[in-house]
Amino acid sequence: MQDVASLAGVSRKTVSNVLSGYEHVSVLMRERVMAAVTELGYEVNVSARNFRVGRSQVLGLAVPELSQAYFAELADAVIRFAGARGYAVLIEQTISDGATEVSTAAAMRKHSIDGLIYSPLSFAPADPAHLDTEFPLVVLGDAVDGSFADHVSMSNAAAVRAATEHVLDLGRHRVAFVGANPKGPVGTGALRLEGYTEALRGRGIELDPELIVSASVWHRTYGVEAVERLIASGTEFDAVVCCNDALALGAMHALQRSGRAIPDDVCVVGFDDIEDSAYATPSLTTVSPQRDELAKAAVDLLIDQIEGEPQDVPREIRIGYDLIVRESTGSQSRITI
Repeated sequence: MQDVASLAGVSRKTVSNVLSGYEHVSVLMRERVMAAVTELGYEVNVSARNFRVGRSQVLGLAVPELSQAYFAELADAVIRFAGARGYAVLIEQTISDGATEVSTAAAMRKHSIDGLIYSPLSFAPADPAHLDTEFPLVVLGDAVDGSFADHVSMSNAAAVRAATEHVLDLGRHRVAFVGANPKGPVGTGALRLEGYTEALRGRGIELDPELIVSASVWHRTYGVEAVERLIASGTEFDAVVCCNDALALGAMHALQRSGRAIPDDVCVVGFDDIEDSAYATPSLTTVSPQRDELAKAAVDLLIDQIEGEPQDVPREIRIGYDLIVRESTGSQSRITI
């Protein structure tokens, strides 16, 4: 930097201001400094600069598993929006090694990250207390009692209720639900099951436990197995609402293999609007959680914590959702809610 300053005929501080993007530098001075930078081939020592300011310019992102398309696409969105703010992203899978989600997410603080975006599948009652909010943290998902972290949420229950009401409006009355264990922990699956039961209750339809089919993992294979179990049980059904698109794609495979036509015999709805859902045969009706809006809000909240003043009260940003109607339930349309 001293060499650049000498060649440009300016102070070292002026070089620092130009390279840091300081706005109160004249155009002429900026041009002189940048000409010297180009001539000398100077490159900023990012590690040294970050050490001086006490930041790494790296955000952490903790997601359940990148083999799931939704989380891979979420990571892509977070990387894009973080990059636009001058930050890189370090990604960790919270269930890849069998550790609990919270302990794996908390362990990310050992890395050189300035803050953490955390996307949990479920919280046990004591979990929020283990998330140290003295460290910049944004949690993706519905706000949890006892958590003092900033949240970016969308209503899982309301979204699944809308999806279930959609198939009920089509005249389907035996609607199966795939993916949640009614006895499982409070989390995403339980909230989506709640939306399903609310939709039935709102239409005066009695809940049939035989139509609730668990899936321990939300992968396509388990969607296939869940629907095969449902068919083998002899329980009648004319629609399937799934906790995510992977389960729904597996469900469609099982239905087609059994000779049932989609949507004539059985309607299918997923959740997440992953890229594959638009290219399935038939294309999959699904709930879109407006992933880009969610990722941008999370990045902005986290960087605000890192660079701004401490907040006394946790903030929550609520993102809407779209019901993307495709061939698996009939004609194609988009409903924004």
